[in-house]
Amino acid sequence: MFGICNLSIVPLRLEPKDSSEMVNQLLFGEYFRILEKGKKWSKIKLAFDGYEGYIDNKQFEEITATEFETLHTTKNFYAGELIDFITDQHNNLTTIPLGANLPFLNKTEIKVGNAFYRYEGKTKSEILDKSAIVKTAFLFLNTPYLWGGKSPFGIDCSGFTQIVYKLCGHAILRDAKEQATQGDVLSFIEESEPGDLAFFDNEEGIITHVGIIMNDYNIIHAHGKVRIDKLDHSGIYNADLKRHTHKLRVIKRFV
Repeated sequence: MFGICNLSIVPLRLEPKDSSEMVNQLLFGEYFRILEKGKKWSKIKLAFDGYEGYIDNKQFEEITATEFETLHTTKNFYAGELIDFITDQHNNLTTIPLGANLPFLNKTEIKVGNAFYRYEGKTKSEILDKSAIVKTAFLFLNTPYLWGGKSPFGIDCSGFTQIVYKLCGHAILRDAKEQATQGDVLSFIEESEPGDLAFFDNEEGIITHVGIIMNDYNIIHAHGKVRIDKLDHSGIYNADLKRHTHKLRVIKRFV
């Protein structure tokens, strides 16, 4: 079985209950495999990055295997504005955030399950060069931190890096420790370029944070909000707090 998200932003939970921790989000148009379907909750696996979790059955539509394979093997189009909207056949509005999928886009028409919608906003679909990564990251500046979030209304550190890369045409995994298994290691901070990712670990040596390197040893990352701080050999230095907040583990190049 397969499904697709038909609402703006939907929580993906660790366990099949409303009170469970939100570990990720689905944006409008994201599609997935249904691993287990229960009476109220389904365990799913996202097509984009293989992330698994539980979604409320009221918050998605089932699609056919053919529709899933078509979406999975054809070019993806994403909403290009911070916030935009789609309209159904009855002119009802649904808001969609930056990075939402636009499934089966044909001029201004998209299709989700059996429903058709009209979308007239900007789209993103091309693989952009590395210079676009930091520029795209600025779109999320001051977005509040939200564990499991990946939208302009709330985002966590790895949701931020993942969706920025996604909007630039590059696919990376969802969590910081998973992203750290990808890319090429740089030996020194001096080798880094704007758009590279810096990873940070905790006292146990577990990677728990990630940010996007900018010019002049600055870094943009989600910590309280999406903000810009200084990066040095020790880690992230927060000028407001006048101390280092994260310990540098490794720098990696993906593009």
